[in-house]
Amino acid sequence: MHDVRAFALPAHLSSKADPALIAGDERHFAAVEQSLEEAIADVSGRLDAARKAPGGVGRAAMDRDTEIHRLTGRLRALRRFGLDLCLGHIVRADDPEPVYIGRLGLTDSAGRRLLIDWRSPAAEPFFAATHGNPMGLVRRRRYRWTGGRISDYWDEVFTADGLEGHAALDDQSAFVASLGGSRSARMRDVLATIQADQDAIIRASSRGALVVDGGPGTGKTVVALHRSAYLLYSDPRLERRRGGVLFVGPHQPYLAYVSDVLPGLGEEGVRTCTLRDLVAEGAAAGTEADPEVARLKGSVGMVKAIEAAVRCYEEPPAEGMTVSTDWADIPLSPDDWAEAFEAAGPGTPHNEARDLIREELVTILRDKLGDLRDLRGPDDFDDFDDFGDEDVPLEVFRRSVLRDKELIGTLNRAWPLIDPADLVADLWSVPAYLRMCAPWLGPDEVARLRRPDADRAWTVSDLPLLDAARQRLGDPDAEVRGRRREAALAAQRERMADVVDDLLRADDDGEGAVTMLLGRDLRDSLVDETALPGTDPEPLAGPFAHIVVDEAQELTDAQWQMLLLRCPSRSFTVVGDRAQARHGFTESWPERLRRIGLDRIEVASLSINYRTPREVMAEAEPVIRAVLPDANVPTSVRSGGVPVVHGSVADLDPTLDAWLADRADGIACVIGAPSFPATSRVRSLTPELAKGLEFDLVVLVDPQEFGEGVAGAVDRYVAMTRATGQLVVLTSS
Repeated sequence: MHDVRAFALPAHLSSKADPALIAGDERHFAAVEQSLEEAIADVSGRLDAARKAPGGVGRAAMDRDTEIHRLTGRLRALRRFGLDLCLGHIVRADDPEPVYIGRLGLTDSAGRRLLIDWRSPAAEPFFAATHGNPMGLVRRRRYRWTGGRISDYWDEVFTADGLEGHAALDDQSAFVASLGGSRSARMRDVLATIQADQDAIIRASSRGALVVDGGPGTGKTVVALHRSAYLLYSDPRLERRRGGVLFVGPHQPYLAYVSDVLPGLGEEGVRTCTLRDLVAEGAAAGTEADPEVARLKGSVGMVKAIEAAVRCYEEPPAEGMTVSTDWADIPLSPDDWAEAFEAAGPGTPHNEARDLIREELVTILRDKLGDLRDLRGPDDFDDFDDFGDEDVPLEVFRRSVLRDKELIGTLNRAWPLIDPADLVADLWSVPAYLRMCAPWLGPDEVARLRRPDADRAWTVSDLPLLDAARQRLGDPDAEVRGRRREAALAAQRERMADVVDDLLRADDDGEGAVTMLLGRDLRDSLVDETALPGTDPEPLAGPFAHIVVDEAQELTDAQWQMLLLRCPSRSFTVVGDRAQARHGFTESWPERLRRIGLDRIEVASLSINYRTPREVMAEAEPVIRAVLPDANVPTSVRSGGVPVVHGSVADLDPTLDAWLADRADGIACVIGAPSFPATSRVRSLTPELAKGLEFDLVVLVDPQEFGEGVAGAVDRYVAMTRATGQLVVLTSS
């Protein structure tokens, strides 16, 4: 057994170092360390073996890749932490042995459970037990880890006899003690201090849409991230093979801020992105200058106009034609064209459907050729002699038909390949086209949306329409790639057939196992289709089994359609605060979500502000209530002990210099001075990009310049409530 000293308590906590309080933990951590080393060695060995194993083909190759991915993630998680895998322990009334809660589950070689995964049902009391509902607990201990060792711990007792010399009680709880800690460039690890109200939401069912509504500092983001990891672990309907979980944040600084949280929870299977990332044009998209244009483009109706725009290019020819083949001229009527166009079933992307239509035309024409032969008799078709009484082989007939330039030209005009960006650009540059696709728009609205065709400076408001067009049209190059893949597949099958023939000739008695290669299925299985040219699936195209959306109050109806397209199950976690909606949010959450297409909606509210000191909230609350009297302003649980400071813009540099000189750690943020140069410890952001983040010191520069009305008030409210320690407001006048 290893001799582990997990506790490194400072001198002022010497009373907590009593062996009667921590000796049991030390013994347990020795077992954890040994098992952790064994687990790392075991997973490493299995990973090496999996990588050296034959790649296989088809399903076998996919299973091998999945196993390598799983083992790699497990090994990375085991190596990410040491003993600090452990969050704390609980003691039940019916069992004196502590149950230790970890970021991951861990079992020793004898099968004894050393750590219970925090997401398992057995771990729920660690987070959810309260004095009003102890859930069968006698006591609970939470650890604070610093540099891989315990620098403090907190005990809570739930029964009168829970103390019994085994608990060290503090004036502060672990959670309240953690609130005053300094921030960094990454969100802090808060798993050990998840509160009961937050845990209940994290563990709620994934069926339907769950709204997590709460004001600043209530832990909405914490809940959203932890819920993502919890659902992947606990709900088999959301496993990766069924789509997995997508987490959508408001902007890139937010995603960078929370990037360590999910790996720290033992979960690397959640995809994260912003709405911009869903569309290729998103990275360079600017802000729509005209609010009215943004409003028009943000409607569901405009997204539906994309369907009408595509339908304009899916009209079968109204006139018949004659198709020349090597055997006869075959009539093709408008009804035949209509039948061929119906070969593309509902949901088939437009660009990918043309290949189906072309094949259906070949089938229709081949059937008609057979009918002509039966009607006229074989003597009129000398060229049939090569095939006796059989029909012309399909591939031979296809090559003949596709040489008819009039047929192919008519098909290309009636069902052209369309680039999604071209389609949307045409809506904005051709007023008659826009009026036809969106007849509810008035003349002034059509004129307002117009822009030159050459102007491809896409805005954020264009992204949902570009996305809808791409989803509806599909890849314009898919047809060409499909033909190349089929040609490569045919060539590889031909080469494999030659190899098989050589092997069969070498099998002297004709009875060996190699004769199994005569079977067509086995021959085909030797072809490695994974090595053929193709396109890797777009990782954000979906479908996903569940989507978590943070700062969801900002999404337009059109932006919601981007997410609904990617989540057919309609399983969502919707996180936001109606009072932080820059463009107003007059509906209730259920009203809003039902309108955009969700149902089975549940709302869970968070009303306790754990982040923002009371002094800051006292100034922030009137700002938002001035425009939104019914705003859900949460109640702060703590005082920062520092008043809000007001001063002149000239005080900016001295304020920051004094703060940096006084503190060796922590992060400050200047909001409202775009030209202010950021450093490693001082950020410089707009109010919009500060949303979702938190800082020890926030300095607002000329907040009155943030704007008028609801948008301006929301920006000021959001900016003020980013502070976890001190708020400074500087003005030019």
